[in-house]
Amino acid sequence: MSDPLIAEHSDDLIDLADLEKAVARAQALVAALTKAVAADICRNGQADRALLEKHQTKAHGLAWYATYAETLKESLGWARTLEKTGQLSRTEKLILAIGCGEYLSQMAGGIPMSQTEIVRPGSVGASPEDFQAFMAEPVVRLITMGNTEDNRRALANQLEHGQFGQTGLDETLEMVRDSFRRFANDHKDAAHSWHLKDQLIPIEVISALADMGVFGLTIPEQYGGAGMGKAAMCVVSEELSRGYIGLGSLGTRSEIAAELILSGGTNAQKQYWLPKLASGEILPTAVFTEPNTGSDLGSLSTRAVKDGDLYRITGNKTWITHAARADLMTMLVRTDPDQPGYKGLSMLLAEKPRGSDADPFPANGMTGGEIEVLGYRGMKEYELGFDGFAVDADNLLGGVEGQGFKQLMATFESARIQTAARAIGVAQSALDMGLAYAHERQQFGKPIAAFPRVYGKLAMMAAEIMMVRQLSYYAAEQKDSGKRCDLEAGMAKLLAARIAWASADNAVQIHGGNGYATEYPVSRVLVDARILNVFEGAAEIQANVIATRLLEAAG
Repeated sequence: MSDPLIAEHSDDLIDLADLEKAVARAQALVAALTKAVAADICRNGQADRALLEKHQTKAHGLAWYATYAETLKESLGWARTLEKTGQLSRTEKLILAIGCGEYLSQMAGGIPMSQTEIVRPGSVGASPEDFQAFMAEPVVRLITMGNTEDNRRALANQLEHGQFGQTGLDETLEMVRDSFRRFANDHKDAAHSWHLKDQLIPIEVISALADMGVFGLTIPEQYGGAGMGKAAMCVVSEELSRGYIGLGSLGTRSEIAAELILSGGTNAQKQYWLPKLASGEILPTAVFTEPNTGSDLGSLSTRAVKDGDLYRITGNKTWITHAARADLMTMLVRTDPDQPGYKGLSMLLAEKPRGSDADPFPANGMTGGEIEVLGYRGMKEYELGFDGFAVDADNLLGGVEGQGFKQLMATFESARIQTAARAIGVAQSALDMGLAYAHERQQFGKPIAAFPRVYGKLAMMAAEIMMVRQLSYYAAEQKDSGKRCDLEAGMAKLLAARIAWASADNAVQIHGGNGYATEYPVSRVLVDARILNVFEGAAEIQANVIATRLLEAAG
């Protein structure tokens, strides 16, 4: 497939000055769309819930346009950083040309919110003048010269030689990446066996991750953690998920529990729980979702009634990950039935004995049953029932009732950044598998990687993965700087989940019939990728949150 004549002159691939002007045009289009959507949805500077529902497609389209514009901006920032350090090579320029050219083209012609839902500028509220202003000469040039057959072939050639592009991270984080990549590679074959046998990740593997500091990665040093930032969390989550999504997800529950306790816990709760979380001595699980409530947490009904020095819990929870093995449940419950919606909710740090295969839930007042799932199997999903289950009153997070929803919201930024990183790892895994198979598989006398519709898939996968990686890093940097980043975190999660699914689907297509065989790991990656568009905020909920934030900011 190698052809040194294709895109040989890297200086001609993309003009960063053009890209900068195109980003400005994209941002101006989003501003115009925001104004148009706000006219339909906002009243007195606030998004009206009924109007938001009525114009849902338009609002969610705005979220996607804003996500694309932000991704273009962060891709430009990545390129400028690499340019300053002399690392902006041919590979990175090809990624920029293909990815940015394609995203600008989709902003002009239609962005796929899903396989059957395409939003276009006019359907989101752009006037002919808005569209004409967007289609300025730099945008047209990037659309015309960016995602071309020659560029896709040239980037695929770089991928063949293991060149996926510089991440732009510092040396320390690259060392962290290498360490966890080795760990994931050492376990990826075993991971496929865990999936096929539908068994929990072995406790020895969890202990090894604990020894590597995964569970205390972002917990401050004073509580026994490594005190690293969310960028490190992204790198670790991505590389572990590149080996197997279950490995990347093991730290998620510890991340959520630590965030809850750090932001909302009492000093005593921090001193007691955080060192145990950091060391992996205790494994937590998040117990929020209930049957028939889904994302509508305001309808949550599981009750916690004060009984002396205890709370007695009664109710049902569902889609609880790693529940049998967990020692601690961060549990959202209703402590005040007279307070409507979110106001009566509290968060409990509920201890439970760790279960075994023979007796998964050996706690009094608690029962559970496994939910059989297509993928994401290594920690298992459960339905839980509580009937008088006892929790020490001292384990009320923060010591004050009615703060549960607010405390949970404080964790969503980190959780969504981490989920975006997991999605990027899954997408990269799909690219790895698709690339390897494309060069191994011979058809009509040559590797299938030589065919345009194969190498084109691989090139687009690589471009999108790098672009959303930069968006995720930006969200992490904002979080580490103490800035509000729920918008950027939500965008990263929304886009990364779609890219993971598209990458897995393309990798299966490259494998052909073998991709549908369970013996091939790419079949597992497909079903693992599918959940990313659902948990930590389904794509529709995520788009709704993004749109609401944009409209609030505009109001």
